[in-house]
Amino acid sequence: MQKSATHLVLIPSYNPGEKVYETVRAARAQWAPVWVVVDGSTDGSAEKLLEMAQADSELQVMVLPQNQGKGAAILAGITEAAKRGYTHALTMDSDGQHPAQLIPEFMRVSQAQPERMVLGKPVFAADAPRLRVNGRKVSNSWAALETLWVGVGDSLYGFRVYPIGPLRQIMLRNRWMRRFDFDPEAVVRLCWAGVKPVNIDAPVRYYTAEEGGVSHFKYLRDNLLLTWMHSRLFSGFLLRLPVLIWRRLFQ
Repeated sequence: MQKSATHLVLIPSYNPGEKVYETVRAARAQWAPVWVVVDGSTDGSAEKLLEMAQADSELQVMVLPQNQGKGAAILAGITEAAKRGYTHALTMDSDGQHPAQLIPEFMRVSQAQPERMVLGKPVFAADAPRLRVNGRKVSNSWAALETLWVGVGDSLYGFRVYPIGPLRQIMLRNRWMRRFDFDPEAVVRLCWAGVKPVNIDAPVRYYTAEEGGVSHFKYLRDNLLLTWMHSRLFSGFLLRLPVLIWRRLFQ
């Protein structure tokens, strides 16, 4: 287990089921500190996570009074982290989909190139839902265009390391990026701000309900949200196009 005064693991959590405890233990086995932001959960997980934190000084649990969305939970976490001097946060989902064993590698790359964001590029198992796998290709294509193909390997995979300062400034300047739209909008806007990506292959696991998997993804609702998000981003892309072209040619 490695410990850092600059890089922490941040896990937003909303009604995650039993997998969250396994996720937290796996993250703690690799890194310290680990923070969990409970986003208004009503499944009793907050209480057990708080008990775990009482027995572990390197685990912190923040409990938000009501559900606000993944992006809002991350903003709450990085705001507190910035106050305590942390500069980077590795975000991972609470449902066990992300590979905790790769936390040290992602952190090492971030520490070597702190001005960049380190993005996980998902490697899907054969049993991954085809609808989810194929559906993300649309968002990835839009994100590639909106960043002028600067090198975003995947716009939706939430296992990644963010520089806290630039991300927090971007989020405070706009009222979006608070729910499911957080991951793709964050990566596009960070690229616009000049934060370049580094991509690392990482497996993703979709657990069935029988295996304890919990999904809050709603196909129609969340794809409509992504469509609205990319409409906004494309307008911003057109306004920034001269600057983006200049960067691609001369930087």
